[in-house]
Amino acid sequence: MARVLVLTGDAAEELDTMYPVFRLREGGHEAIVAAPTTRAVKLVVHDFEPGWDAYTERPGHQLPVDLAFADVRPEDYQALVIPGGRAPEYIRTDPDVARIVHHFFDRDLPVGTICHGPQVPAAFGLLRGRTTAAFPPLRTDMEMAGATFVDAPDVVDGTMVSCRGWPDLPEWSRAFMHVLEKAPAPAVR
Repeated sequence: MARVLVLTGDAAEELDTMYPVFRLREGGHEAIVAAPTTRAVKLVVHDFEPGWDAYTERPGHQLPVDLAFADVRPEDYQALVIPGGRAPEYIRTDPDVARIVHHFFDRDLPVGTICHGPQVPAAFGLLRGRTTAAFPPLRTDMEMAGATFVDAPDVVDGTMVSCRGWPDLPEWSRAFMHVLEKAPAPAVR
């Protein structure tokens, strides 16, 4: 089974983060959580309330972290997941995140992005010429990054799988697991 790296940080959306971690583990894969440091990250819950023009945010659970970005050896993993929430806004400025994300895109390995997650590869110019979903208000950001934006729950572009946010996780998970299962088998460690 695959070792999948999950890049996250404080203010990541709880469902965007925990659902894929649990789904990967349920499927027999090893999901390894990386963040700026090894302390548990503080997740948030985003919801859609009547009368609000934007989503609301409340404190969520904490998620244990396995290793810091600086300690990630990307060659030890077969796939990458970048959950949404507000974490992508700031983890994309970390030079180790750039190093990690480039590794997966340069080798055409499976990459899953959820909600605001595409902000990370977009910041590095990696979505140019690609097709992606994202939280719908990010459409302009994705297009400015050179991507074709699709408002759908499970957009597959080669080995990249994206979605609009946590309501799409069942469709995204099926698509990502399918891409992951088609990927070359991991080398024996």
